[in-house]
Amino acid sequence: MASIEMIVAARARLRGHIRRTPLLSSPFLNDIAGRRLFVKAECLQHTGSFKFRGGWSAVSGLDRAVRARGVIAFSSGNHAQGVALAAKLHGAPAVIIMPSDAPKLKIANTRAFGAEVVLYDRASEDRDEIGARLSAERGLTLIKPFDEPLVIAGQGTTGLEISEQAEEEGVTSAEVLVPCGGGGLTSGIALALEASAPGLRVRPCEPRGFDDTTRSLASGMIERNASISGSICDAILTPQPGNITFPILKRLAGAGIVVTDEEALRAMALAFTRLKIVVEPGGAVALAAALFHGEALESDAVIAVTSGGNVDADLFAMALERFG
Repeated sequence: MASIEMIVAARARLRGHIRRTPLLSSPFLNDIAGRRLFVKAECLQHTGSFKFRGGWSAVSGLDRAVRARGVIAFSSGNHAQGVALAAKLHGAPAVIIMPSDAPKLKIANTRAFGAEVVLYDRASEDRDEIGARLSAERGLTLIKPFDEPLVIAGQGTTGLEISEQAEEEGVTSAEVLVPCGGGGLTSGIALALEASAPGLRVRPCEPRGFDDTTRSLASGMIERNASISGSICDAILTPQPGNITFPILKRLAGAGIVVTDEEALRAMALAFTRLKIVVEPGGAVALAAALFHGEALESDAVIAVTSGGNVDADLFAMALERFG
């Protein structure tokens, strides 16, 4: 199981290989949110998302002989890029299974990092079956996108940075809003904050119609989404919370917050105009929650993680045209 000890060990392996992403703020955004708002800009991480942390943690944590045979992962794009680059920098081959409707930028970037990309139809094909077959045929090690302790540990290093940066800003009590798909980032940050900043509490954020974690926390058991497609927030569309991540969230996280696709687009535009950062829809849901769902918040300060910035140009232009 993932633990604070694993997160600290992952941080040591990641040192010198990842960016300590900034904690940004804007008086304009504070006014909209009605409280102090800080933005943890993981969209500025290598490969454009926090996923590089988990990718490096997992690849670097493998036995050298196992790593040399290669790794395999499935992802709509951000985990794909994180694992692909980590594998390339370790001199290991990588096969990435991606849905054919993933953003073109994410597919192109994954290939550019040297990975072999295998596309599948998410409506008619089973990525787990494809992954199991290729793993067996080629002797590849599967790196899961969120339900993997080494991946959770890598994502948890974000939480260690948040605790340090919050202390630098004099913030000892706050809600930390995190875009949540399978829960790897959210649970990793929760474990890190439990140990290093107990006054900060994680709140998972999700798009409407894909609020499996929010519903699971409310019911106390894992709930599934009715669909796995149908939102622009592709980066965080998963069938259900992870078997490893959910118990962590059940113990440590506050209630989830659900936002609309339109709110995510508006948050993207505001992030660009006020913070000068590019955020993808799934990466913007926590910022959208902070800006437009203040009634769901209790603290005077809030920290929103913008988890990724890998958005196709036409979608980003639409957000700016409508809300910029």
